[in-house]
Amino acid sequence: MSVAVTALTALPATLLTIWILLRTPAARRLVATPRADRWHTRSTPLLGGSGIFVGILTAVGVAVAAGVLPADEPLAGILGGCAIVFCAGLLDDAVGLRPLLKIAAQLAAAAVVIAAGVRVEIVSNDIVATAIGVFWLVGMTNAFNLLDNMDGLAATLAGISGVFFAVAGLTFNNDMAAMIGLAVTFACIGFLRYNLRLRGPAMVFMGDSGSQLLGFALAALGLASSWTVAGSTVATLFLPLLVLAVPILDTSLVTLVRIFEGRPVTQGGRDHTSHRLVREGLSDKRAVVLLAGVSAALGLTSLAYNVLDDTRITLVGVLITFAFLLQFGSYLVEVEHTPEPARAGWFIRSLLVHRRRLLEVLVDFALICASWTLAFLIRLEGTGIMWQRHVFDVALPAILVARYVAFIAFGLYRGVWRYAGARDAANIVAAVVLSEAVVFLFVWATVPWNGFPRGTFLIDVLLCTALIGAARFGERAFGRALQWFTARGEQRRTVIVGAGRSGRSLLRELRETPGQRVVAFVDDDPTLRRRKIQGVPVVADIDQIGWVIGRIDPDVVLVTIPNAEQARLDAVVEACTRGGVKYGFVRRQIDLEPEAVLSARAVAE
Repeated sequence: MSVAVTALTALPATLLTIWILLRTPAARRLVATPRADRWHTRSTPLLGGSGIFVGILTAVGVAVAAGVLPADEPLAGILGGCAIVFCAGLLDDAVGLRPLLKIAAQLAAAAVVIAAGVRVEIVSNDIVATAIGVFWLVGMTNAFNLLDNMDGLAATLAGISGVFFAVAGLTFNNDMAAMIGLAVTFACIGFLRYNLRLRGPAMVFMGDSGSQLLGFALAALGLASSWTVAGSTVATLFLPLLVLAVPILDTSLVTLVRIFEGRPVTQGGRDHTSHRLVREGLSDKRAVVLLAGVSAALGLTSLAYNVLDDTRITLVGVLITFAFLLQFGSYLVEVEHTPEPARAGWFIRSLLVHRRRLLEVLVDFALICASWTLAFLIRLEGTGIMWQRHVFDVALPAILVARYVAFIAFGLYRGVWRYAGARDAANIVAAVVLSEAVVFLFVWATVPWNGFPRGTFLIDVLLCTALIGAARFGERAFGRALQWFTARGEQRRTVIVGAGRSGRSLLRELRETPGQRVVAFVDDDPTLRRRKIQGVPVVADIDQIGWVIGRIDPDVVLVTIPNAEQARLDAVVEACTRGGVKYGFVRRQIDLEPEAVLSARAVAE
């Protein structure tokens, strides 16, 4: 018997198990009741997880009995881990478990899998490899637990992922991964018969027992089919991430939004990817189909990268994928929590709003790659030996991932760079330094140095900071230069009286206002005389305001020191009146009185 034939037995086993449980009075009492933070509106039995578990066990048991699979330790470890998370999930469905108890059960299941020999072999450091494996297994288990928020969603995406992991397993001659992947897919198909119905609500839910089981099984397949290949390429490294990109996106979106809103991450809610799509005009089933299409497309790209086996093509493809997911995630974050759905067709048009962010992502990709390449060439004074180039290839995708994560965390894709300042520059430096440190530790834990110059990372920090900073602040400089050039003949020339904090603040505001140009400061501080503040000269003190007006011929004089002596303010008013120049008083402070606001706008006409 072949792997596909034995895996097919999961389908009737799942169908039969759920059919029997639906007719068992005791089992039917285990139900999910409607709640304000849940999507369903009627009590529904939580029997699907049991059917999926029985289906997977049946398929694997038939495969072992038929001699298709050996009953070895890795297979026993994966099944044992799946059994632990299934039982913990079933107990959670029945009586409810505290989050710490669920995490403890997931950690125990991960320990069983790793102890059985299914581990991250592409990382040479055992401690780091174990930490990555545990984080991956527990993270994906909870990702699918969160993803199970709409009829058919978790099972559909799990079934699609199972197919791609099965293909990857066959590619790497890993019958165990192929067998379990297909078994998961057929078990999900059997469950969908009762859950995703064309007409009428779902007859069963999978519950935590089913969602955690699927997430853990797929995470174990990611380890078994890809990251245990010692000679992994960049393509095999990204394969599990691309296949499971939609659950990862949904978990990241929900986690970040809830943290920013001050809500517990474990608390239920209608803020998932699928819910936001429904708010934007899609029906429940169309939202599931859309996310399934995205998942299938990403899975196909991952297989294409393995077939092509070209590092450069893979990196460019992953960049495009990341840019799309960033666009998709940014759009979803901005979906408003409104009870009224949007007009049909608005969803597709809305995805094109963040064109600037997409351009920034693409530019950053080019700059990050150029920085790392230049640092490598400068430090080695050439292309280096074969092993040094190998370390370069290993570090490049890690640098891209770390950079993008750090750039998102430090808000580099949320800023409006026309108004960038010192804080934005500090964020660029912090993001580059932090991501470089992470990559250095990753390379140190993954591959031996063997002559690779570690100073390359320091050079990369300097180059990348300079390039990213130039790209961001260059937009600001270009915008100001273009504004000055296009409106040079129409600018209103302004003299600011007072070079203190209020005057400098007014200068920055006027520079961002089209048609305005500050030509001089007037201030009594002798230490500022004949010096420039942000490029604007301090030409005289207040007593010489008449000479300033006659010499510079401004269009308006704005006074930012309204609390000065009355005689000095009267001198400014008299000089402006004689010179036929408009004047106004501007007051800036934290607590503004209504009179202050009105006087700030009172510019003589």
